Amino acid sequence: MNVAIELPDDIARQLETAWQDMPRRVLEAIAIEGYRSGALTRGQVQRMLHLSWWEIETFLKERQVYLHYGEADLTDDRATLDRLLPK
Repeated sequence: MNVAIELPDDIARQLETAWQDMPRRVLEAIAIEGYRSGALTRGQVQRMLHLSWWEIETFLKERQVYLHYGEADLTDDRATLDRLLPK
């Protein structure tokens, strides 16, 4: 899908000067917000940006966007480990 946005000319010029690849930066901003809001998964962001597993980890950490991992996830992981690992 192609998406077009309209910006005032002065702002567009300023962003083009600051960002060498404006379309890429806009795509990254959409990916970041999509992941933060829960609209996109980590895998979808990785696919959107054509990044490897390690590159997407670095990309998200540099932008302070962390893995969605809550208390319920921890509880599930601990229960799985308790089942799988001998005591």
